[in-house]
Amino acid sequence: MYDAIIIGRGPAGLSCAIYTTRGNLKTLVIGKADSMLFKADKIENYYGFEHPISGKELFEIGEKQALRLGAEIVEDEVVSIEKTDNFKVICVNGEYEAKTVLLSTGAPVVRAPVKKLDRFEGNGVSYCTTCDGFFYRNKKVGVLGYTDYAVHEAMELMAFTNDITLYTNGMTLNISEKLKDSVSKLKINDTKIKELDGQEKIEWIVFEDGSRDSVQGLFVAYGSASSNSFAMKMGIETEGKSIKVNDKMETNIPGLYAAGDCTGVFKQIAVAVGQGALASRQMIEWVRKKR
Repeated sequence: MYDAIIIGRGPAGLSCAIYTTRGNLKTLVIGKADSMLFKADKIENYYGFEHPISGKELFEIGEKQALRLGAEIVEDEVVSIEKTDNFKVICVNGEYEAKTVLLSTGAPVVRAPVKKLDRFEGNGVSYCTTCDGFFYRNKKVGVLGYTDYAVHEAMELMAFTNDITLYTNGMTLNISEKLKDSVSKLKINDTKIKELDGQEKIEWIVFEDGSRDSVQGLFVAYGSASSNSFAMKMGIETEGKSIKVNDKMETNIPGLYAAGDCTGVFKQIAVAVGQGALASRQMIEWVRKKR
């Protein structure tokens, strides 16, 4: 059991971890080393650095600082969060539990590049297996994606139907060793998708080679799970594509906080770091009340 779990290894997450560990909270940071910070070739507007520094260098400094202070860091992908008496964080390679959680997953991921996807949203196209899986009992459904996240969502759907196809949209499957047995239970179609089709609801997936598959539902799990994915499953309030927080970085779910680009703020390192610090203060108080 951890006091605090931080999802995301960018500036907001690592800033929060520095404060929570100094506040004597047993802290775990989960995420892959793929922060948007890595794309910054030269940073020269961040306080305290006389000369420009690369995003990669700044990331490494922040991570070393968090580790030195006592935070634990796990390279893994979070695929789901569940609210229990505490919070259960489910990853590809394991599960963790904490009294409080910070979402610092960065900006929402790019939408799947499939024509007419938006036309059928709410009419057979869903982004939440937890929310909508029940409505597809014994029906023919697809999952759009090619990563661990997509496989996890397909496994969730198996509680409702066995007729599931994983559509990779021409992408090569990129999954961990642990999930390869799970993939063997699925039908896989790796043909490039041209568009979706149907009358009022989705009925067909049309491929670029002219073929088509009939489906009654399509669940989108493209790339990695984003803050919006967690929001839909947990009932977290959003504003557009961003997590809604107050001035204390609190979401509408007690004990769950958000910071950084996923909250829709001005996308600057200094802002993310500041929000991470603000969230940490509330997380420390939350845990101390529960002790």
